[in-house]
Amino acid sequence: MKSHVTLAMFIAAWLMPMQVMAANEQEHAHVHAKEQAVKPQSDAKKNEEHEKHGENEEHEEHNEHEGHDENDEHEHNETLSSRISDDMATAVNIVTDRADSQRLRQHQVVYGKLSADPNSISHVNARFPGILTSVKFSLGDSVKAGDVLAVVESNESLNTYAIKAPIDGVIIQRSANVGEVAQQQTLFSIADFGSLWADFRLYPSQQVAVATGQNVVILAADTEINGVIAHIIPSLTQPYQLARVKLDNRDGKLSPGQLIEGAVITGEFNVELAVKKSAIQILDNQSGVFVKNNTEYVFTPLQLGRSDMDYVEVIAGLKPGQWYVTTNSYLLKADIEKSEAEHAH
Repeated sequence: MKSHVTLAMFIAAWLMPMQVMAANEQEHAHVHAKEQAVKPQSDAKKNEEHEKHGENEEHEEHNEHEGHDENDEHEHNETLSSRISDDMATAVNIVTDRADSQRLRQHQVVYGKLSADPNSISHVNARFPGILTSVKFSLGDSVKAGDVLAVVESNESLNTYAIKAPIDGVIIQRSANVGEVAQQQTLFSIADFGSLWADFRLYPSQQVAVATGQNVVILAADTEINGVIAHIIPSLTQPYQLARVKLDNRDGKLSPGQLIEGAVITGEFNVELAVKKSAIQILDNQSGVFVKNNTEYVFTPLQLGRSDMDYVEVIAGLKPGQWYVTTNSYLLKADIEKSEAEHAH
């Protein structure tokens, strides 16, 4: 922990030169009175005593200046640290990790939305005109391929025939009601959302670095999904291209129209030492991490290099194997800043 000059020490240091000066002045006045009572001293004697008195004052000022420099140096060399017991660290969820080598993945951040696969949407019509005598499913119902959607009585033969679902999916549109005439209109639209497309906009500054076949980490509804760019489609009317990634959605967690964010991996490389971005704090205009030493957490400035979404390279300031705070390091920073504020007052 930091050591500070106490208020009592500060007052004593401030009063000491004043007390010495007051004592010297009192002694000088006493000698002067005695000289006046006996006889005047010679001019040489007076000059000698005056010079001696000046030397004493200069010596006292020099000592005071040296003491001030020592205090300044002490304050400058203070260590920024906070001491917290292991039980308290666990209670406030201060988490540490071991500094080690990492594989960094450089990326381009892109934005877009999800869309349905056009090949997975089927529009159902009646084969022959007739009267709808039965309708089995409603909007939003899930159906399997072969399920009977409706029954039609043909106008020509007066025989009935069934309209069946051609694919598995969800009914997203229905224009069929009992008693209506089925002609050429679409009676049902069925969509299979088991797979979706992620369509990302690529602006001119990004197009040089992004290509088909690159991996993409997609964030959608707090879910992280890995994919690969399958197509890059130019646009005739928009100032961007579309990078398309096909996604597996058999669990049904995603839906068309959903806004998404992606990180296209444009380069991968290994570094000898890296720390998590979440660990970085700024103190005294320096970026660094809190290194754990038993129950003491010492702020250690770092020289940083390349980075990816999660890690940043450490060029200097930290050694492999040291334990540093990765979660809630801001609590340690706040503790130090509070301590410094109290000391300043």
